[in-house]
Amino acid sequence: MNEFGQPVGDPVPGWAAAPPPSADVLSGRLCALERLDPDRHAVDLYAAFASATDDRAWTYMAFGPFPSFESYYRWSVAAAASPDPRHYALTDAATGRALGTLALMRHDPANGVIEVGSIVLSQVLQRTAAATEAQFILMRYVFEDLGYRRYEWKCDSLNEPSRKTAERLGFTYEGTFRQALVYKGRNRDTAWFALTEKEWPAVRTAFETWLNPANFDAQGRQRKKLRTR
Repeated sequence: MNEFGQPVGDPVPGWAAAPPPSADVLSGRLCALERLDPDRHAVDLYAAFASATDDRAWTYMAFGPFPSFESYYRWSVAAAASPDPRHYALTDAATGRALGTLALMRHDPANGVIEVGSIVLSQVLQRTAAATEAQFILMRYVFEDLGYRRYEWKCDSLNEPSRKTAERLGFTYEGTFRQALVYKGRNRDTAWFALTEKEWPAVRTAFETWLNPANFDAQGRQRKKLRTR
């Protein structure tokens, strides 16, 4: 309560604005996130995306699919030049090949809020430990290196795989913004998810337990599922 008897939010002692993301490389055991560079990554990325049997990976994206390498390269040049979203290529630690992209976006340093989005994973990367590790690497960077208070995930409310992934990774569903966007000529109701700095320590422990090499057999199959809740 304040001096007028009104309910107010909890104090945030010592809060100062968080810095914007600036890392060019974030490394893990299985993968690395490298600031998107069209000349280094576009060939690998286009080849990885083009190997898919269909274009379903692009259904809920605001961009794509790309009918040619030239069209993808043009998109990557514009994406690489953008400070927000800040796009990263997800590269395989063993081969160095770029196999997917994701971005830190909607930067709000003053309030310590940032979003992960524009996630496109090639089929070879989907449902792999490297894809999960990439999310962990970015979360750790946001909460521990930059000191953000809130990390958001948003998707088309009809995108069931994205919703399930958000919950698996430890995000909490907070509601749906109706008629939030128009993209590709159709309406998007946006489902909002978030993870806060108070929830992060338990989520971090869950990720570290799951990513431990002992949790995988000789074929790389998980022994126990990721349990962030």
